[in-house]
Amino acid sequence: MGAQANAAPVVIIKRKKVIKGGGHHGGAWKVAYADFVTAMMAFFLLMWLLNATTEQQRKGLADYFTPTIPVNRISGGGDGAFGGDSIFTEMTLAENGTGATAALATAQDKATGSSGNAPSDADSIAEAESFESMIAELMGRGGETMVMENLLEHIVTRITDEGLVIELFSVEQAPLFQPGSTEPTPLLDDLATLIAGISKTVVNDVAIGGHVRSVPLPLINNPVWDLSGERATQMRLLLEKNGIVPARMQRVTGHADREPVVNDPMAIRNDRLEIVLLRAGN
Repeated sequence: MGAQANAAPVVIIKRKKVIKGGGHHGGAWKVAYADFVTAMMAFFLLMWLLNATTEQQRKGLADYFTPTIPVNRISGGGDGAFGGDSIFTEMTLAENGTGATAALATAQDKATGSSGNAPSDADSIAEAESFESMIAELMGRGGETMVMENLLEHIVTRITDEGLVIELFSVEQAPLFQPGSTEPTPLLDDLATLIAGISKTVVNDVAIGGHVRSVPLPLINNPVWDLSGERATQMRLLLEKNGIVPARMQRVTGHADREPVVNDPMAIRNDRLEIVLLRAGN
């Protein structure tokens, strides 16, 4: 008994955890509300995108967020959201209800937003072969008669990105027009008949450009602009007279003396006409 009476009392320390702000549940509700607002904003953004984009654009967006597809399946190799297109291209900008981004869409692009006239690779190859055949046929006529051979001396042909260019030019003793005028010579009449016959084998649109040589002295009213334009118009009339449908004429231009082909701007070789059989889509 005495030993137990002298024993030290046991001290028990109780620690009480106090939670501050427990009655208001802290700020957890703010996080939940922010998540809800973010989800709603994403939902309405998705609804807007579905309404404002085309099927091609939606496929591009889907591919962008698909990590297992390294290259867009509907593009030429672009791996972005728009399949390699710029955001400013006709097919990428949101359409305005007419099928195109322009406020006044033309009749040709109302359905798709583009002209739809871009030729395929096969069409381009076939067109180039057609141009080569025309050149071969044209130059092959030189052996028919002496007259035909003389006509071909005034013709130069070349194939460019724009199309088949047939250049008719004057020489010192055989001009295309009467000096200083827009009156065609018999030589140009014969050349127009020849070019029209070759051009009727295809349906390409036609562009005509007139060029003249410089005048010896600068004049107050320099005639080169009017002269080149009127000569191009005369060539158009000659081609139409020889059977070229007027609807094929797309452009008649006067270039004055701004594009000489020889070093001397006053050389008669600069008096020339260019008849261009335009490529499809130009």
